[in-house]
Amino acid sequence: MQAAILAGGLATRLGNLTTNQPKSLVPINGKAFLEYQLAFLARSGVRDIVLCLGHLGQMIPRHFGNGRNYGVNIKYSFEEKPLGTAGALKNAEALLNDTFLTLYGDSYLSLDFHQVLSMIKSENKLGVMTVFKNYNRYDRSNTAVKGNLVRRYSKNGQTDDTVYIDYGANAFKKEVLKMIPEGQFYSLENLFIQLIEIEELLAFEVKERFYEIGSLRGLKEFEQYISEGTK
Repeated sequence: MQAAILAGGLATRLGNLTTNQPKSLVPINGKAFLEYQLAFLARSGVRDIVLCLGHLGQMIPRHFGNGRNYGVNIKYSFEEKPLGTAGALKNAEALLNDTFLTLYGDSYLSLDFHQVLSMIKSENKLGVMTVFKNYNRYDRSNTAVKGNLVRRYSKNGQTDDTVYIDYGANAFKKEVLKMIPEGQFYSLENLFIQLIEIEELLAFEVKERFYEIGSLRGLKEFEQYISEGTK
C-alpha cells in the first residue's frame, strides 16, 4: 500500500515552533512527529511513502533518508512554489501508484487502511474520504454524508446535516489527478467539491477520534496521548 503525506504547509499556527523547522520535525517526547506517523503506517502495512514537501522541506530527507530505519520506503516530491494540498499530489504524479492513500502531515489517525482501499475498489469510485461524526467537538464539522457518499463539504458554511468532519485520510484512483490543474495552487477542498458534484466521493466512517498538531491545542492533546503510553 502507498500513502502520500502532504507535509508542505507553512504551519503558521504553531508560531516559533516552526520558524526554523517544518511541522513534521516538531519534537514530541523526544521524537519527530513524522516518526509516529511512519511507525503507525508501517505497522498497518503501508510501507511505500511519498512525502510531498514545501516549507523547509529539505530538512526532512536529512532526518529520514530513504526510510529504511523506520520500516518504510520513502520517495520525496518537492514544490518550487506553494501548490496546495491537491496541487502537491499533481506535482508528485510520477511517483504515485494507480490507487493511493493520502494523509496530512500534521495528523495522527487510527484506522484500517486495508478497508479504505477495499472500499474504493469494490464501489468503483474515484475517491474515498474518511469521516468522523464530530459534532464540532475537535474542530468545526464540515461534511455531510448520505448513504455511502459525501454529499457536501465546506470549511466555511454549515447546515443541519453537516455533522461529520473529514478525518484526514483519503484514497484516490490516480485518474483524479487529471482534474487538478498543473503548476497551480489547488486544494483538496476544490477536488472534493468536484468529486461530490459527479457523485464519485465515497464516505468511510471512522469511530475513533483523530489527533493533529496543526494547532497549539492539538499539539498539547497529542503530547498527552503519547505520554499516556499510547504509540
